[in-house]
Amino acid sequence: MHISKIIKRFLIPGPVKTLYFLFKHKAKVSPKSEIDLSPYLEIGESCVISSYTKVKASDGPLKIGQRSSVEFGCFIASGSAGITIEENCLIGPNVSIIGNSYRYDQKGVHLEDQGTTSKGIRIGKNVWIGAGTVILDGAEIGDNTIIVANSLINRRYKGNEILQGAPAKSIMKR
Repeated sequence: MHISKIIKRFLIPGPVKTLYFLFKHKAKVSPKSEIDLSPYLEIGESCVISSYTKVKASDGPLKIGQRSSVEFGCFIASGSAGITIEENCLIGPNVSIIGNSYRYDQKGVHLEDQGTTSKGIRIGKNVWIGAGTVILDGAEIGDNTIIVANSLINRRYKGNEILQGAPAKSIMKR
């Protein structure tokens, strides 16, 4: 880890980061959140990032659109292909959005030694993600979608539907 990453991650106090995001992005970021100060991170105006949320954008781009809200206890980590969260998204508590995956094609080789892959994640406009949902690398969620709590999103879903389950399936059109 580079010295600048260490300084940005561990030595800059939460209230300083809160003020930085307030003045630079007009976003409300809790001083109790753990958010990377990274050139890869883009936060839209009027976003809210709640306490005990971790936002990691050290490997690739992470864009959170205007008026999106990330509730407490969430984990968002962009892989090299990045994560795009469009505007007006509501992300409930304890949601995980993970933008990479371990490679596992070599038997007998430890997973960490095989490296990672990243396909990217796209979450459309006006999406509501219920508490405890997990969104995995390669997922795409269309506009105006509602995801029921504790669902697993692991592929592409069209917009204007309600998703539920692990893996999630469309249970209703909107």
